[in-house]
Amino acid sequence: MPDRPDYTALTRGQLAALARVESGDAGLSVLQQLVRLAGETLGARGTAFAESADDHGRIIAATGVWAAVVGRRVTHPVEPRLDDELLHLIEGGDPRSMLGARCPGREIPVGSLHVYLDGEPGPEHRDVLELLAGLIGRLYRMGSGLPAHGPPAPEEVRRDADRDLWVAVTSHELRTPVTVIKGYADTLTNHWETLGEPGRREAVRVIGARAGELARLVDRLLSAASEEDGSVGASPAGPFDLVEALREAAGELPADLRQRLQLGHLPTDLPKAYGNRDSIATILTELATNAEKYSDPDGTVEVSAGVDDDTLRFRVTDRGAGIAPEHVEHAFDRYWQADPGPHRPGAGLGLYLVRRLVERQNGWVSLRPREGGGTVAEVRLPRA
Repeated sequence: MPDRPDYTALTRGQLAALARVESGDAGLSVLQQLVRLAGETLGARGTAFAESADDHGRIIAATGVWAAVVGRRVTHPVEPRLDDELLHLIEGGDPRSMLGARCPGREIPVGSLHVYLDGEPGPEHRDVLELLAGLIGRLYRMGSGLPAHGPPAPEEVRRDADRDLWVAVTSHELRTPVTVIKGYADTLTNHWETLGEPGRREAVRVIGARAGELARLVDRLLSAASEEDGSVGASPAGPFDLVEALREAAGELPADLRQRLQLGHLPTDLPKAYGNRDSIATILTELATNAEKYSDPDGTVEVSAGVDDDTLRFRVTDRGAGIAPEHVEHAFDRYWQADPGPHRPGAGLGLYLVRRLVERQNGWVSLRPREGGGTVAEVRLPRA
C-alpha cells in the first residue's frame, strides 16, 4: 500500500465521473466507476459498496478480493465496518486493514463504501474515502438509474399493494395457458375426425406443453405465497454434492430447455455444499428459464461450478440480450420485470424466489452483464 493516496489518479477519475454525472449519466455504471476509483487511488486490494435497503443492505458493487461477495446481504449497510461474517470471506481479512465511510443521502445514509488495504490506513486515506463516499451519496440524491430502494411505505399500504398486484399478476399469468389449453381441447372435441392424426398429435403436444407451463407457474405462485410463512425450502439442510444435484436438476428441465443447456465445467471433485439439496432444482429451473427467455431461440445456456475457501458457486450464463447494470438488483424484486419486448412475459417471481431460497441457506446470488453480451447469474453456497 502506498504511503499516500494517488492524488493524480483521484483528480482524473473524479473529473471523469463528474463529467458523466453532469451529462445525466447517473446509473450503476458510474457507481462502479467510483468504487474502482477508490481502489486505484488508495492502492487497495479490494473495494466494495454496500447499499442500504429497508431493514438490511447488500453489496452491489465490488472489485479485487471483494468481487466474490457481490450480491451478499449485510446486516448494517450504513456502518463504517462490515459484518464479521463477511470479513471472514475476504482472503486474509484483517479488520485493521479495513476502512469504511458512510455515503450520505438526503436524510439518511444510502450505504457505505469500503476498502481493504495492505496495511493500516492513515488520515489521508480516510479523507479520500470520505470524499468518494460523498460523491456516491450525490449519485443517489439524483435518484436516477440506481438500484436504491426508496423509503419504505407504511405496512398497510404495502400489504394492500401486494394483495392487489398478486391478484392482477395471478389472473393475467393463468389466463394465457388456460385459454390455450381450453381452445385446443375444444378443437379436439369438435373436430376430432377432420383434424387427422398429425393435427391431433400437434394439439395434444401443445396442450401438454402449456399444461407444463401452467404447473410451473402454479408452483411459483404457491412458493411465493408460502415463503412469507417460512415454508419454502423448509426441509432440513445438510451436506450435499452440488454437481450431482445440478446434473439431476438439469435432467428434469423441459425438453426444449434441456436441449439448449450446456453442462460445462462441473468438476466431480468439489467438496460438499451445505444447504437444502432439494432447492437446487427450483433454483436452476428459474435461472435457466430466465436465461432462455432473454436469449435467441438457438442460443445456449451454460452451467458451471467451482469452489473457493469458504463457498461453492455455480453459474448460469447466456449470450442473450444481457441485463442492464441498473437492473441487476431490481431483477430480484417481487413482481419486477424488465421490458420483455419480443420475449415471453413472466410473473416476475422467479428471481425473487431464487434469492429467498439461496439466502435462507446462508448463501447469496447475483446477476451481472456478461462480457461480450448476455448475463451471468451466480449462486454461492457455504461449504460443508
